[in-house]
Amino acid sequence: MISKNLFSILCAILVWILGVAFYLLSFYISILENPDLQSNITLALGIIPSAGLGTYLFYRNSYIKPSSLALTFVIVATVLDILITVPVFIIPNGGSYSNFFGDPMFYTIIVEFYFIVFYFGNHLTKKMKA
Repeated sequence: MISKNLFSILCAILVWILGVAFYLLSFYISILENPDLQSNITLALGIIPSAGLGTYLFYRNSYIKPSSLALTFVIVATVLDILITVPVFIIPNGGSYSNFFGDPMFYTIIVEFYFIVFYFGNHLTKKMKA
């Protein structure tokens, strides 16, 4: 059995992969005139089920405080954005690290991500105790 810390990182990677998939898929279906706005909206909506799935999978097999799990998910996603998202998907399309991390929507999604994991984690742990 793997440790709970490693398992939390693996669940966070899964959520990040799903988030990137939502982000990239939004460029193939043109609904709004502004593709960047559309991709941010899609990611903001797509992170809800993705974070819920990652949180559920983690708490099915392991336990840490929901705030610690949420922080782990946010840190892993940010590190993967630094190492993979920006150099592979953003820079080739004319973006930069400063554009990516200077966008207020990035911070909005990070806060949303944290609170989804925290809230759902609290819900699942209270349900387990009852």
